[in-house]
Amino acid sequence: MQENTPLLLTDEQMREFITNGCLILKTDFSSEFHSNLLEQLNTVYAEEGNPGNNLLPRIRELQKVFDHPVVTGALTSVLGQNYMMHAHRHGHFNASATAGGWHKDSYWGYDRMRNHHPNWAMIMYFPQDTPVELGPTGVMPGTQNYQTRTFESSEQEGEVLASGEAGTFALIHYDIWHRSTPNVLGEPRYMLKFEFMRTELPQAPSWNNQEAAWRKPANLHLPIAEHDLMWEETWNWLSGKIGSLAGTAASDPDQIKELSAKLDGFEPLAINAAYDLARRGQQGVDALLEGLNSENKQVSRISAYGLSVSGSEAVKGLIAALNHENIEIVTHAIFALGELRDLAAEAVPTFIKLLEHPADRVRCAVVDALGFMNTPLNEIVSSLGRCLQDANAQVRFMASLSLSRLGSQAEAAVPQLEIALDDENRYVRAHAAESLNYIGSERAKNTLIKFLLNSRWCPTTTKTNAFYP
Repeated sequence: MQENTPLLLTDEQMREFITNGCLILKTDFSSEFHSNLLEQLNTVYAEEGNPGNNLLPRIRELQKVFDHPVVTGALTSVLGQNYMMHAHRHGHFNASATAGGWHKDSYWGYDRMRNHHPNWAMIMYFPQDTPVELGPTGVMPGTQNYQTRTFESSEQEGEVLASGEAGTFALIHYDIWHRSTPNVLGEPRYMLKFEFMRTELPQAPSWNNQEAAWRKPANLHLPIAEHDLMWEETWNWLSGKIGSLAGTAASDPDQIKELSAKLDGFEPLAINAAYDLARRGQQGVDALLEGLNSENKQVSRISAYGLSVSGSEAVKGLIAALNHENIEIVTHAIFALGELRDLAAEAVPTFIKLLEHPADRVRCAVVDALGFMNTPLNEIVSSLGRCLQDANAQVRFMASLSLSRLGSQAEAAVPQLEIALDDENRYVRAHAAESLNYIGSERAKNTLIKFLLNSRWCPTTTKTNAFYP
């Protein structure tokens, strides 16, 4: 293996990630590398404070971490090739003997519907030896698919701690429940958090795949419930299959009625019911569409997950729901259609009309979904380009991300991306630059180079070292 060749995850590791939502891995940098990294972190934090989004350019050696084969291999396996590093990054410092609260990270205030499929991931890197007593990040496995905190604070026996030697890191599904644990030693503990996004939808396995069929992993850490159908569907989706559950079970009316009743129950069991209905033909789809149109927010949302894996039979009913007066129902329908990708191409004209919707959340959902579709391409690119001037910053950000997913096919949006490089929002500017990189045309590259040269900074220039040497 060449030095920088990604070390892809094995089938067993991917099975663990799909079920548990996390993997604890380790780089093999020398102790000297981490000692130097830690020294730099201590100096920067003491003299300048937390560098925030400038963590990577301020501590240049940190880039070697994200070029390491274990890191690139893990991210490629989960997010596919050409994944993107988000412009937001943060060095978490913990010296508190009090545990942090359980939480999911937000999308910067944007209340988006969270993906069961891994489109986003995080790496939490520990540059120092981090025993349990130093307060590593704690992750509750299997909770990446739950909107609500379905576990009690007393149920910590299922918690996975990202403890280990310097170079240990947690690869986690973006939506998993996690927290900081107590640092009873009171010594500095850093956790360097970086976020990553998929830019290419799966066409084939991107890990070291040897077995085609799904099976549960040997290392299963689930404190709550098993989700055999959802896990199998996610495995298939990562292998390039859309709607793999559709039509794989009988349309028994009694079973469909029983499953439908569970959509309004305990969230893990409701999720299982939705995926079960997704495989029961048109009658199962109809039950999910009825749930989608429910005024009960959980029933509508969980039904949308089922519809998102139900195949082409769900498309017409989902398009009809786009005209609903309830914004929650509309956004849930948009999400499901986006997950169905080109099976739902006929929804694109309605999507484009919804870009005039007064609700920011609806427009955000539409630009997100359009990035999963390729037909009709010209209309999609033109619409996303216009959204770069939307009044809402999150719409503008999501538009640039969707253009990145379209890559070279989005070249017509380069003029709008050039304007977005001067946007007032830091993330819109940053990801407009990313979009230009993924488009890769001569004009896009020249614009990007000029932008980067104009905005370059000197990582050794500080308040106490302004000019020399």
